[in-house]
Amino acid sequence: MTAATAGGTAFMRRIIEGGLFLVLLAATAWAQTVSVAQIRGTVKDASGAVLPGAEVKVTQTETGLIRDGLSDETGTFTLPNLPIGPYKLEVSLPGFSTYVQTGIVLQVNSNPTIPVVLQIGGVSETIEVAADAAMVETQNTSVGQVIDQRRIVELPLNGRQATQLILLSGAAVPSAGGGIITNKNYPSAVAISVAGGQGNTTTFLLDGGFSNDVLTNVSLPLPFPDALQEFKVETSAVPARYGIHPGATVNAVTKTGSNDLHGSMFEFVRNSAFNARNPFALTSDGLKRNQFGGAIGGPIIRQQVFFFGGYQGTLVRTVPTDALAFVPTAAMRAGDFTAAASPACNGGRQITLAAPFQNNQVDPALFSKPALNLLKYVPVSSDPCGQIRYGISNNYNEHQFISRADYQLSAKHAMFARYFAAKYYHPPAFDGNNILQTNAPGMGLDNLVQTLVLADTYTFSPTFISSFRASVARSRILRFHSDKTPTYTDLGVNIFSGYTGGGRKFFNLGTITNGFGGPDFPGYFNTTSYQISEDIDLIRGRHQITFGANVIPQQLNALGPFLMNGQFGFNGQRVGQNRVGLADFMLGLPSSFRQANGQIMYERQSYIGAYVQDSWRVGRKLSINAGVRWEPFLPSTSKQNIRSHFETAWFEQGRKSKVFTQAPAGILFPGDDGFPGRGSTFGKVVQFAPRLGLVIDPRADGKQTIRASYGMFYDQPIMWYNNAYPQNPPFGMDTTIPNPVSFLDPWQGYPGGNPFPTPTPLPKDVSFPQFGNFVNTPLHAHSMYMQQWNLSYQKQLGNDWLVSVSYIGNKTTHLWLGRDINPAAYIPGQSTTSNINNRRRLFLLNPNEGKFYSGIIETDDGANANYNGMLTSIQKRFSHGLSWNSNFTVAKCLNDGEANQNIANVYPDPNDRHSNRGPCNADRRRIFNNSLLVETPSVGSGAFRTLARNWQLSTILTMLSGSPLTVTSGPDNALTGAPGQRPIQIGDANVSNPKIDRWFNTAAFIPNPAGVWGGIGRGTLRGPMNWNLDVALSRRLQFGENRRIELRAESFNLLNRFRPNDPNTTLNSTNFGKITSAQDPRIMQFALKYVF
Repeated sequence: MTAATAGGTAFMRRIIEGGLFLVLLAATAWAQTVSVAQIRGTVKDASGAVLPGAEVKVTQTETGLIRDGLSDETGTFTLPNLPIGPYKLEVSLPGFSTYVQTGIVLQVNSNPTIPVVLQIGGVSETIEVAADAAMVETQNTSVGQVIDQRRIVELPLNGRQATQLILLSGAAVPSAGGGIITNKNYPSAVAISVAGGQGNTTTFLLDGGFSNDVLTNVSLPLPFPDALQEFKVETSAVPARYGIHPGATVNAVTKTGSNDLHGSMFEFVRNSAFNARNPFALTSDGLKRNQFGGAIGGPIIRQQVFFFGGYQGTLVRTVPTDALAFVPTAAMRAGDFTAAASPACNGGRQITLAAPFQNNQVDPALFSKPALNLLKYVPVSSDPCGQIRYGISNNYNEHQFISRADYQLSAKHAMFARYFAAKYYHPPAFDGNNILQTNAPGMGLDNLVQTLVLADTYTFSPTFISSFRASVARSRILRFHSDKTPTYTDLGVNIFSGYTGGGRKFFNLGTITNGFGGPDFPGYFNTTSYQISEDIDLIRGRHQITFGANVIPQQLNALGPFLMNGQFGFNGQRVGQNRVGLADFMLGLPSSFRQANGQIMYERQSYIGAYVQDSWRVGRKLSINAGVRWEPFLPSTSKQNIRSHFETAWFEQGRKSKVFTQAPAGILFPGDDGFPGRGSTFGKVVQFAPRLGLVIDPRADGKQTIRASYGMFYDQPIMWYNNAYPQNPPFGMDTTIPNPVSFLDPWQGYPGGNPFPTPTPLPKDVSFPQFGNFVNTPLHAHSMYMQQWNLSYQKQLGNDWLVSVSYIGNKTTHLWLGRDINPAAYIPGQSTTSNINNRRRLFLLNPNEGKFYSGIIETDDGANANYNGMLTSIQKRFSHGLSWNSNFTVAKCLNDGEANQNIANVYPDPNDRHSNRGPCNADRRRIFNNSLLVETPSVGSGAFRTLARNWQLSTILTMLSGSPLTVTSGPDNALTGAPGQRPIQIGDANVSNPKIDRWFNTAAFIPNPAGVWGGIGRGTLRGPMNWNLDVALSRRLQFGENRRIELRAESFNLLNRFRPNDPNTTLNSTNFGKITSAQDPRIMQFALKYVF
């Protein structure tokens, strides 16, 4: 493809975006169609004959909003786009008494069918029925669960995070692996795998506004519980109006004001004096936590203008003491590594330090100056193996603000605006003494997330409704260190430190095998997404047709100084026999050194989606939903032209860049012929995702349905995925030196000398370093897409019980993973860790040009995933003092690997992705959730009645089977540079009685030999199963009709059950096979709340 073609693609994208933007701006109104509901019903007389022409009116009882319509020739009426909340339904026809039904509560995206039977009489006569709407889903064919406001507020939520309730919907498990959630995201962000989707493939909507952090596509924070009305979790073949991410959709709605003034004030308190202690902690964490605030809503102009506002503050002071590391003991500092090399410290294996050292003794005079300088900041361990537990303060403040205004202009026109902000501040933990406190939990954070939604609904007629919405979501994440944090330059290392001053000082200690790690890197990570969308609802006879479009421009401005100050690794291979990395560190013998410029990113990306959907009521017992969504693939582009592309064919042809004249053969840059504009790959305009479903109502009464559906869904890539391009030479000069001469001067002997600092701006003839690291994306990469199908049965029992059984299946295609397209060959008798780059494919093909390439990690879009699950649930909506929701999922998920935050998730065997196939990280074969709300009734009389009434008990019980575990080798035993190498299994790894110090049979594994990447599969073992019970007990003290005080006590992990995390699975680790951490013990929380 020529540069002209690339430019044409970019021009076509601008035309598409601009055209849709103009169409959307031409819309007549704004609204939030995705956070509403609708009512459908049939009007008949007592004999069962349908009654066309009946007047239908619904009134939202809290605000007075009215919507009306007529029954058609089949007696059917549909009232779409109704705000959620309580309603009264009125149906009238001359010659018949007026039908009035109260108590109808519409939930987000619900579609109840209400049968209406009119009795002969005068219109002035009324027949009143008090009953809620049917619970059975009679239109949508997705699998979903509504979490209502009562459950949001009353269930015991740890940290008052409403996103915890997503896990109670069934077929959902936490899945934050692969670095998709780090402190580059807001602290309350969640990554949840729903029905086998990747952890970051869930679309979050807040009042209809897009609410994902586009950095890694995880959630932005949701408001605190008292500000939420309800939300719905939907997965598996959702309607065509939904797109962006295929795993699931979480649709949350905030509270609104009403004709009456309502509000609350609250404070929730925790104190370590009431809590149990984590079994791995040295001391109590000293927790003091206060969470306080309030909310208020009411009328500005009754029946027309309403307001709502709220605030929650969270203050936390705590110092957990369960962090774990290995540091030099006093004996090691004196040169005696006898204990550290003993079998007791190495999984039963005696280690002998390599020559010239004898009897595991080292002359302290040989210790490296930078290592000794760093050890001044490291505590001394009294444990013979060097293990140490220490504390990292986790003090932070968070403030959430929300405000909303609703305006009912007329019976046909309603609008609202909502603003939400969350501010988080965490001071750095390092006080100049213990450098271990600079690791991720001790990083300084100053974060701010803001979202704004403007929405309006205009009803041209009962059968023609237009909706438009506009939203902005912005996230600012700032990471910083204490100015007392040293750099490698401060420690005496002869390198250039490019990121210093103003909370930016740090050093990157990649890894010390069986040692300790260095600080997480500072920087800023700011994302913004804008959204405009239009949705039209048309009712034409038996057809309800919906069509619309959605445009979401996104941007990322970030600086990640990951390698700016250099990164060392000490894996023990120099003298420590791949285990005693501390010996290599103290002697100043690194296994690797890597340096690059910062990850300076100004990325731009746009999402466009357009759809049409028809809900066709074929007859009283059958409805068909058919739709299609158009979602072109528009890759992320670099505003600074920081992109490159490598092709083996270009390398073999000797093709070189005209943009950078000293670039090696095979690589081109923006501006070269054939380069895809400012992106890393060409886009694809023709991408259509069909959806098809049917609903069978066997008795045409809305109380029982059989539903089946199929759909295709594309995914929008994360913007941080391209974060390694700024490190590609010549932009970042990313260079790795295997086995550098010394810790003191890693660039010593490097051809051409130290290339840092690099010139700015880059000249056309800039030099390229030898053996630079590159990332790469195919010119025609495919979008990831998921095919989903389901079959479900629902039946309502009585007025308040619902039983559901759903089979859910899906297949993910073109999952983006990574592979090294320039791997090192193993040459028997000639392979060492020092000559890996000289054995790489391109070097062997052409040493003169191949010497500029180390690893080239390329996106592999050929990976797949499969999921099959059965979800069974029983639900009782709140009535007679009881609400209950219970579900059980049996499922299996397999894939070729887990998507990562960038292209770094590389197959150990670059020539065979299927050798990596195994259980998904979220493959929990059995999931059970049970939540319960019980209120004591008003019974008896006198003192007994006073004492017994207004008590409430709420519980959450969860059970998860163990997660899959993959055993890895640790060092580069294969001598090929491949990551994630696996050992050879020589026996049964299972044990009859797993314990925390031996969860599996560690003797069943031996290191993989040279030239062999591994001998076992991925996910062959299982971690501990987990079950937990959270309980809340409250008492309401009523003052008048609308005022009360609530006293509340909550217990998280009520039974103080030991809940171990997964064991260490790295073969050369001192803790191989051991569990060294656990989830929280019993935590108590007390609250006082005033509601009016």
